[in-house]
Amino acid sequence: MKPDLFEAPDYYNLDELLTEEHKLVRDAAREWVKRDVSPIIEEAAQKAEFPKSIVGGLAEIGAFGPYIPEKYGGAGLDQISYGLIMQEIERGDSGVRSTASVQSSLVMYPIWKYGNEEQRQKYLPKLASGEWIGSFGLTEPDHGSNPGGMVTNFKDMGDHYLLNGAKMWISNSPFCQIAVVWAKNEEGRIHGLIVERGMEGFSTPETHNKWSLRASATGELIFDNVKVPKENLLPNKSGLGAPLGCLDSARFGIAWGAIGAAMDCYDTALRYSKERMQFGKPIGQFQLQQKKLAEMITEITKAQLLAWRLGVMREAGTATSAQISMAKRNNVEMAINIARDARQMLGGMGISGEYSIMRHSMNLESVITYEGTHDIHLLITGLDVTGLNAFK
Repeated sequence: MKPDLFEAPDYYNLDELLTEEHKLVRDAAREWVKRDVSPIIEEAAQKAEFPKSIVGGLAEIGAFGPYIPEKYGGAGLDQISYGLIMQEIERGDSGVRSTASVQSSLVMYPIWKYGNEEQRQKYLPKLASGEWIGSFGLTEPDHGSNPGGMVTNFKDMGDHYLLNGAKMWISNSPFCQIAVVWAKNEEGRIHGLIVERGMEGFSTPETHNKWSLRASATGELIFDNVKVPKENLLPNKSGLGAPLGCLDSARFGIAWGAIGAAMDCYDTALRYSKERMQFGKPIGQFQLQQKKLAEMITEITKAQLLAWRLGVMREAGTATSAQISMAKRNNVEMAINIARDARQMLGGMGISGEYSIMRHSMNLESVITYEGTHDIHLLITGLDVTGLNAFK
């Protein structure tokens, strides 16, 4: 792969809206991606291997639980800092950002928000340091967009719970030390359980033959009469709203992360358009190529403003689930469209591993699907503005 020459676009001077801490956090993540991710990520994606060597670096830049309080090992940062870290990581690769998103928003977040103090002290420091990697079990083979229909269940056996079922499309599952698993009790109420590797009957087979997120480990979580200690149940929230609260945090991170992928594709296409000569002049001098570039930077700028405003509201505690949903849908669609246009601008070189664009394009096909599909997010916005439920 070519050297990482990335220069971040900031057409509306959004840096003026950021604090010095925001910029320090972002720049540290940006330099780490250039140094430790860009040189290895193409080979990792070609081999369909997660580069475990970067886990320590992710922890060092605060990517695991950026907003988790310092007393639990987190960085104690605000929501915009979290978003900026996700943006920079996804600029390198969506699969690497997925690893960080799952660890932060889908594993550490529910333990912090829904767990008790003993659970926080036991798990969060090891997750923040990267010593332990976690996964999140919600999606099932027959229940994706309808998680409330899940069949994974647990029974109260007196001194423990007995867990049965299966989850699929689970990031980090093949090597996770713990999994936050959502299952129904005997009354049909959804609860979160912390399942630890080594518990008898718990297995995590890896999913192979992916054309997307190839540098991220994906697998299943299978529970065959797993005995889960009662102290591993998350006590402070139950019902479908509990996992959906985690998804709000993850979707917020994706709304920022997708901007990173889009910025990388735009920056690559812009640089190429100035260097590639055809008909005696750089292709960037042709009107159709300028149209693509002008539309790309416009859409990136709009997405940046959307994410920044959402970050302000999220930090203030006023952002709604529907507002987060809109940002996730809009920004991922923006990114995938930019990736496709950038690929066309590079012609045949656009499909080559010398450039990041095709890898981003393939990755974004997953990002536009997970944490709520594009169409589901459209219906969430539709419900919010009309008050009429298309899901029923």
